[in-house]
Amino acid sequence: MQISLSWLKDYINLDLSVDQVSEILTAIGLEVEGVDEKELVPGGLKGVVVGEVLTCGKHPNADKLSLTTVNVGAEETLQIVCGAPNVAAGQKVLVATIGTMLYPSEGDPFKIKKGKIRGELSEGMICAEDELGLGDDHSGIIVLQEDAKVGQAAAEHYQLENETVFEIGLTPNRSDGTCHFGVAEDLAAYIKVNIDPNIAVKKPSINNFEIDHASHRINVVLENEQSCPRYSGVILTDISVKESPDWLKNKLRSIGQRPINNIVDITNFILHELGQPLHAFDLGKIGNNEIRVKNLPEGSKFVTLDEIERSLSAEDLMICDGNDQGMCIGGVFGGLKSGVTEETTAIFLEAAHFHPKSIRRSMSRHGLWTDAARVFEKGSDPNNTVYALKRAAMLIVDLAGAKVSSEITDLYPEEIQAKEIHLRYEKLNDLIGDDIPKDDIHQILSAMNMEIEPVDDHGIKVKVPTNKYDVTREVDLIEEVLRIYGFNKVSIPEKVSSSIQYSDHPERSMFREKVSEYLSSNGWNEMMGLSIIESRKCLENLDIEDKELVYINNTSNIHLDVMRPDMMLSGLSSVLNNQNHQQSDLRVYEIGKSYKQGEDSFIEEEWITMFMMGARHPMSWRASDKNNVDLLDLRSELESMIGRLGLKPNRIEQLEDSRFDICIELYVHNQPLARLGSIKRSILSNLGIKSEVVFAEIPWNKLHQFTKRVKIKTSELNKYPSVSRDLSMIIDQSIKFDDILQASRKIDKKILKSVSLFDEYVNEEHLGAGKKSYAINYVFEDASKTLKDKEVDKIIDKLIKQYEQQFSAVVRGV
Repeated sequence: MQISLSWLKDYINLDLSVDQVSEILTAIGLEVEGVDEKELVPGGLKGVVVGEVLTCGKHPNADKLSLTTVNVGAEETLQIVCGAPNVAAGQKVLVATIGTMLYPSEGDPFKIKKGKIRGELSEGMICAEDELGLGDDHSGIIVLQEDAKVGQAAAEHYQLENETVFEIGLTPNRSDGTCHFGVAEDLAAYIKVNIDPNIAVKKPSINNFEIDHASHRINVVLENEQSCPRYSGVILTDISVKESPDWLKNKLRSIGQRPINNIVDITNFILHELGQPLHAFDLGKIGNNEIRVKNLPEGSKFVTLDEIERSLSAEDLMICDGNDQGMCIGGVFGGLKSGVTEETTAIFLEAAHFHPKSIRRSMSRHGLWTDAARVFEKGSDPNNTVYALKRAAMLIVDLAGAKVSSEITDLYPEEIQAKEIHLRYEKLNDLIGDDIPKDDIHQILSAMNMEIEPVDDHGIKVKVPTNKYDVTREVDLIEEVLRIYGFNKVSIPEKVSSSIQYSDHPERSMFREKVSEYLSSNGWNEMMGLSIIESRKCLENLDIEDKELVYINNTSNIHLDVMRPDMMLSGLSSVLNNQNHQQSDLRVYEIGKSYKQGEDSFIEEEWITMFMMGARHPMSWRASDKNNVDLLDLRSELESMIGRLGLKPNRIEQLEDSRFDICIELYVHNQPLARLGSIKRSILSNLGIKSEVVFAEIPWNKLHQFTKRVKIKTSELNKYPSVSRDLSMIIDQSIKFDDILQASRKIDKKILKSVSLFDEYVNEEHLGAGKKSYAINYVFEDASKTLKDKEVDKIIDKLIKQYEQQFSAVVRGV
């Protein structure tokens, strides 16, 4: 948001430097993100002067050009070729002298050069409005009043000065800071308490408002009082729609607004002055002489000012005429057919208060982030509509020659009162961390136009003005006091006392840091996915019912309407984003939460998830290393990670999971810990992911709990070599690897150190129906001697015999 320093000075006497004003604004919560010295007109009209046309005749070589001599206050007159149809001798005009850089309203800047036009010397340029960037008119040159001083700089003639503008990072809660007058009041409150107790805010007077004649009347029907708690308006006739005066155009230009015409400019001026959006309807286009504030049926069509036909939601609040034809999306954007044009002679001027939730939804739904909607969605002042209406009407009377031709319509079914909050002194001092005297608290509240009433010795009752939509609780009121009191004034104690706290090992944050450091140092990248996702994607790709989803009211992006029920889909969004940026070799992990709706309450779980995609070793020169990663690669990485935490899987089971083509579960302490799988191609295809992706998820709490049970043991490295053997066998598909593992442990526990499955093969044609092939690796080791083949062969024979007896296995090879 842009705030003009000169505009602020219309309401308060600021005898402070720009830096001081910046510091105060930031201190009171209106953070200054930048200060600009703006030229109200691009280029500042440097090199442009007032001139007088002495002679004007036809160009000898061009019928549509004129040959003029112009006095610009210099020793010699200038000969200038001019193409404007309205140029004539005796006129006072604006002349761009040789070397002047012009910044037209449209097109690129250009420099005035001395040259010949159709054979005649031209020593400058007599300018039109659009050529100087002063407006859009190109019908002819600008003709000044007769009293304009020849030779005077154009910037001086127009009283153009550079404007100091503060760029304010306005937070969503500051409804009182959406306009210049609101900022001025806040600024004055701080100055009154901390610098000058005599400073006062000058509010624009509306004492001269009067109704010329109540000859017109329009019927207003308020059908939706919840979305529009207050609706005010007045009729103005005999309007002359024309260009605004320079002072008004300069005000708007200073904050980046483009002047349009006097009526539109006045509504924009009031918006940025008082924080009250207005809307002007052409009175002649209001059907049946009636306005209805209502909702139209779902899917109704409405053409907005930008000439786009929009499909309305049944929740969009509309300003309609008596024929139920939409004229405006209430508080958001006007319609194409009801706006003010150059032919407009009478208007109905609207000033309303709309509910922030209604505005926020409509502006997000249609992507219409207008200045008016941004004010309403923060919470406008419901008790400011009539004042703003009178202020605007007086300006229209003054600048457009209008007459106020009706009584003010003001529908206010249930008046919104100032909120009353009980403020306790002790609570305020506890939260702020400083002892602020009661009188100082009272002074601060009074400086912010808050009425106070004593309750007892311990607190007061405070009436909060309705322009502070966000101040609803005692803690909000305490924040208001602290803003004006000054954050920098809160004393800092010389020493801070704290009690030493401890938690069971491993402490949760340190544990998380340890896991992140390990993965990041081993080639993994951490990602932070959104915890909100589209319900459509969940229902299409997950085995989940709609009633399990946690729906939210997301006004910023209505498509992201549920909290993620698992971590996989949101992670795949990041995978897709990387794929679309040509990053096809991925190793990413995330620590985050999932959310579901249970029978009685919400279910919130924390996970660590891992995604792998692409080449196994992208930079390797060996062809075999360029194969894509698979489930075994992910399992190896995951086991390394949990091994770093002192955990080791003791069981592996294959299981069915609707998300995966192949899925396994790792057990630690005979309890399931991690689930790994190759994500179904159908899910990847639905999301637009072209490569295979393998995925693992571990419940964070369970991983943390298991780690608490770890006892680190160390032993001397074995100086004798280990022996490795592989065994391939055909068994029934119902037999799990864990069954093989348990049977192996029974045969030998002394020198058989590890048993691992490295291949599984299923083919009915080669193996038979219901059969599969396991390839298993065995590692033998003795800490006291070098093992002999006979010792190892003896155990292998026992294993084969055990497998044949217990599982009816057919050993294919050793």
